Amino acid sequence: MASRPPSKLSRYLLRPLWRLLWRSLLAAVLLLTLIVLGLKVINPPVWSWLAWRELTSPAGYPEEYSHQWVDLEQIPVSMQLAVVASEDQRFPLHNGIDLHAVQQAVSEAMDGKGLRGASTLTQQTAKNLFLWPGRDWVRKGMEAPLALMLEGILGKRRILELYLNIVEFAPGVYGVGAASEYWYQRPAERLTVDQSARLAAILPNPWLYVAQPPTDYVRQRADWIQQQMRQLGNGWVTSIE
Repeated sequence: MASRPPSKLSRYLLRPLWRLLWRSLLAAVLLLTLIVLGLKVINPPVWSWLAWRELTSPAGYPEEYSHQWVDLEQIPVSMQLAVVASEDQRFPLHNGIDLHAVQQAVSEAMDGKGLRGASTLTQQTAKNLFLWPGRDWVRKGMEAPLALMLEGILGKRRILELYLNIVEFAPGVYGVGAASEYWYQRPAERLTVDQSARLAAILPNPWLYVAQPPTDYVRQRADWIQQQMRQLGNGWVTSIE
């Protein structure tokens, strides 16, 4: 039996709902745009990843988190290059999304290998700023437009500065300033190349890996990161705008 088309009354009742949905979506986009514009000059006092951790208080999370902002000019080039070499070597080249990596990750997921990370530094920054922990298709889908917005409004240097200042380096330890004090008892400005590489090495899972003293895995990964850093060269990261 064929389904009956919607009545005029049903269509009439649905119109206000659609208008409300579109207006709500437009308002959300405008608000988000204003927030991102503000991030050009304002260092975020809070971000979603921190808020989720504080609200859920997972096992092993400290009673008080650690964070101190460090301007990009005060972060050693070795630390900037280490995260680029470790997390996203095409960071200076793409527009926020690495389409090749995304296609490969989707193909592997469709083959039943699970949804692996294919996020650029920009996507990771968007995730830390606005989204939630975990791996799911909804969050991955939201990362892409947010990353494009960050790239279009903020530019590479500000994105890198934000990332280095809000990413978690240990449970409740956010940003390279707090991480340098936590792991090495020294300010971020005095990080050595090896210390920078070890901090970058623990980023895939800072709740599992430790920078000091490094495990065999962290030591091997830090050595690999330093090799990639030498191949890329300091100019790879200092030339970004």
